[in-house]
Amino acid sequence: MKNKFPTVLMILHLLTLGALVASFLLIGKNDQKFMIFYISTAVLILISIGYTVIYSRNSMRRISKMNQHLESSAAEFMNSLPAPVAVIDDQRQFVWYNQIFAEKIGLGQDVYGLDFEGFVKIDIDSLVSNGSAICPIKGCIYNVTAEKFDKNDMSFLVLYFHDNTNYYAIKKAMDESHPNVLVITIDNYDDIMQNAKESEKAQTSVETEKLIENFMSRTNGFIKKTSPNTFYAIIENCHIKEIIDGKFKILDAARNIKIAGKYPLTFSIGVGQGAKSLSESESIARQCLDMALGRGGDQAVVKTENGYRFFGGVSKGVEKRSRSKTRIIANAMQDLIMSSDKVFIMGHRFGDLDSVGAACGLAGAIKILGKEAYIAVDRSKNLAVNLIEMVDKETNCGLFVTPSEAELMIGPNDMLIIVDTHNKDYIESHELYEKAKSIVVVDHHRKTVNFIDDAVIFHHEPYASSASEMVTEIIQYFNYDGENEEKIASCHADALLAGIMLDTKNFVMRTGVRTFEAAAYLKKLGADTVAVKLLFSNSIDSYRRKTQIVASAKIHNNCAIAAADFKSDDIRLVAPQAADELLSITDVAASFVIYRTGNILNISARSLGALNVQVIMEQLGGGGHQTMAATQLENVSMEDAVKSLIYAIDDCQKSSSES
Repeated sequence: MKNKFPTVLMILHLLTLGALVASFLLIGKNDQKFMIFYISTAVLILISIGYTVIYSRNSMRRISKMNQHLESSAAEFMNSLPAPVAVIDDQRQFVWYNQIFAEKIGLGQDVYGLDFEGFVKIDIDSLVSNGSAICPIKGCIYNVTAEKFDKNDMSFLVLYFHDNTNYYAIKKAMDESHPNVLVITIDNYDDIMQNAKESEKAQTSVETEKLIENFMSRTNGFIKKTSPNTFYAIIENCHIKEIIDGKFKILDAARNIKIAGKYPLTFSIGVGQGAKSLSESESIARQCLDMALGRGGDQAVVKTENGYRFFGGVSKGVEKRSRSKTRIIANAMQDLIMSSDKVFIMGHRFGDLDSVGAACGLAGAIKILGKEAYIAVDRSKNLAVNLIEMVDKETNCGLFVTPSEAELMIGPNDMLIIVDTHNKDYIESHELYEKAKSIVVVDHHRKTVNFIDDAVIFHHEPYASSASEMVTEIIQYFNYDGENEEKIASCHADALLAGIMLDTKNFVMRTGVRTFEAAAYLKKLGADTVAVKLLFSNSIDSYRRKTQIVASAKIHNNCAIAAADFKSDDIRLVAPQAADELLSITDVAASFVIYRTGNILNISARSLGALNVQVIMEQLGGGGHQTMAATQLENVSMEDAVKSLIYAIDDCQKSSSES
């Protein structure tokens, strides 16, 4: 029938057309036989019209049936898909879903007409803009994609749910089994073992290896001893996370091992987490270990995307008695000095007696070596102006220049020595640092994240009392000419001694054997203790301001907190002195003085060693030493600063008690 209808219609149309043509030709003839022809033509036309109408109706019906068949086939296909599919309208309500959606996601419920976002926790706007989204549903993980279509002035979204649960399970298993390198080292092993008996060495070695074996027994990794004080371990991610969550309890257990019954053992640990390969992991672990050792040891360091995480660090740095490293550094530094045209020296911003004193000591030694030396200082923002004026008066050689002058003077064959800081954010002049081609760093502060990483020589000893002590040791190993051997000016010796006395609080804090040896050497060079003492003298007004700060202090958990909410030209000098004074109060383990400079609140922190103020200041964005640290807070009120400080103190004490 489908083929006959068009043929019949064609014949009818041709006959009708022929009849119409003949009728036109016979118009005007009234014979009866012509009338019959006209009637026959009219009947033929009616039949042709009837057939056309019938065929059109059949065609429309057939097209409608085909459309219905196609729609039902599409719905049947969508319903039989092995993945959940749902359709929502522009009101984000369910208008259709297939059987597997009802089984896996709807769990047999009738969700027709329900709000999609209320039933499935996914952001539709984000899904449409990104094209896909990850959505955990009923213990499964789906990758949801969306396809938009319009019908009869209505918009619909077809949502396809691709089950990626197995993929993510495999990915999680691979991530958890990814190997990482740990480097564990015993701090200052050679020094603390030097005077131990053989039996004590053997006992310590056995206890240490038992501790590490017990530490590794909780993992499925392995460990290898590469030297008497170094261990390399390979541990999977899942166990690394457990160790980090436990805050490296091995550090606390190590302190219970005592050599000869009195010298506690401490570990430093570098963790190479997040690397793509074992070689990269080992490199990261070494970096972390260097960071741990640079902060005094007895801690674990983990590198993250945002920097470093530190664990432990509650013990004081152990002084190294060997000077072999200092001798090597001194020889290398002298070679650099002799190959340079001029030497520029600078410390940190708002320099103190230690930074200026160390710079003066180096400059005096460099002058003896026959090289030009200049110290870049900003006298308007320096706390050691008395020392600068004293050295300037006695030497009268234009030793001190402003940072801007130094920036113009420095050339491509000149070198820069940075003392008493290793942080790029705290140096006196960042422009001078950028222009220098050859850089040497001499510092004793515990290592921070933003350290100077392009120095030719990076002499960093966190156990040292001061930068002045380190410089005093270095200049002893310089090879001077015979007639000028070790004859730096007495004012330079005074400057170095002043720096040592400042950071040791007159040889009370952070003082080791080498500190007294350095002081004795300076005394031999002609250092005058009376002249040095005068550098610490204050005016009566400064003394009153210091006592005002001390009187305003309040005690919180054995910590003295004073808020100096007044302006003064010498507040940067008075506030640290007040913090030192507060330590003399009974039962005060640490002191904190908050003072304002412009729109910045500064916190000067001091401790007797029982509480690590460096950790507290690091929580507030600062740093320093275990017994001396500081930080700065921008656009913060005095009340908020006190609250933040109290919170950091409580958190630190809580962590210490838990460990």
